[in-house]
Amino acid sequence: MDFTFTEEQQAAAEAAKAVFSGVVPDSVPSPALAPGAVADDFDRALWRKLADADLLSLPIAPEHGGAGLDAIALCLVLRESAKVLARVPLLECSAAALTLQRYGADGLRAEVLPRIATGDLVVTAAVGGRTGHEPAELAVQARLEGADWILDGTQTAVPWAQMADRILLPAHTPEGHAVLALVPRTHPGVTLDDQISTSGERHAEVRLNSVRISSQETISDATAWASLRNVLTTGTCALALGLGERVLAMTSDYTSKREQFGFPVATFQAVAVQAADRFIDLRAMEATLWQAAWRITTDAAGPLPPAGDVAVAKIWASEGVRRVVQTAQHLHGGFGADTDYPLHRYHAWAKQLELSLGPAAAHEEALGDLLAAHPLG
Repeated sequence: MDFTFTEEQQAAAEAAKAVFSGVVPDSVPSPALAPGAVADDFDRALWRKLADADLLSLPIAPEHGGAGLDAIALCLVLRESAKVLARVPLLECSAAALTLQRYGADGLRAEVLPRIATGDLVVTAAVGGRTGHEPAELAVQARLEGADWILDGTQTAVPWAQMADRILLPAHTPEGHAVLALVPRTHPGVTLDDQISTSGERHAEVRLNSVRISSQETISDATAWASLRNVLTTGTCALALGLGERVLAMTSDYTSKREQFGFPVATFQAVAVQAADRFIDLRAMEATLWQAAWRITTDAAGPLPPAGDVAVAKIWASEGVRRVVQTAQHLHGGFGADTDYPLHRYHAWAKQLELSLGPAAAHEEALGDLLAAHPLG
């Protein structure tokens, strides 16, 4: 496998590093101390900087004001964002833009993509289902009534829903097909109830009661929902990788300075072995991430559909990021739980990423189903 990035992809990563270099992870109250959400809104100032650096327009075609780059470039930017715990809906909005760019009608693309590119329209994605443990497309029913779709159902744990302008969500038709609907947050029949994520961010339970959406604001392509889910899952793996890399760097710095018996604890064999194991986890997370990103970008043929590579990447991301933060807490000692030190924030975010879009066990089951349907050899 050749993981060499193009000049455009590398330029996107460098631009992201520059924008995120000024972000302080401790800019909001600690999730361990806040009685509710750590903040009422996402980081709007950072969102504007991302727009000014053309990082919100990466997946959008040039005719709509974007750079026309792919999911690989997006993952490079997401990787950098997670290193500083950037509080912005970058994954959800970019994944929605990629999906709308590929599957949306011409009128819908012309209406929303230029505004997403400039940061003036924020879109999130509802993929948690009704309980978080069932196929998300089954949580909402969609039926045609004339030229409109009528939506009824509930999606739980929708990130940034209260702050987004529109919510891209899947629904199922009476025939069992999945459709995607772009629903305005303030649309009649839409109700949002506050929920708090493990990382302390505002989520919402989104309830739809006879919500009428025009056909122009829906995507009925049979592959659109799977594509959106794959991009979101792969992007979550990129966030886990960036977070894990930052945590391991923090651990290396701490153990190199912390001394016991007159020596840095990093020189002790037990410490070095644990750190080396976590480095191996990160390299496996990285390899499987880029394999998944390459498959969903190119639609290249393989022994399994792209969803198989995505499942493998999420298994490694979920298990790997959990082991990295647990080892970091162990090697930091009690200092790792100090709320004046940012490691506990990374731990909370890591747990959120581990479970987002399904824990490792769920993707192991999905991978087993794919292997049963596509026997190797």
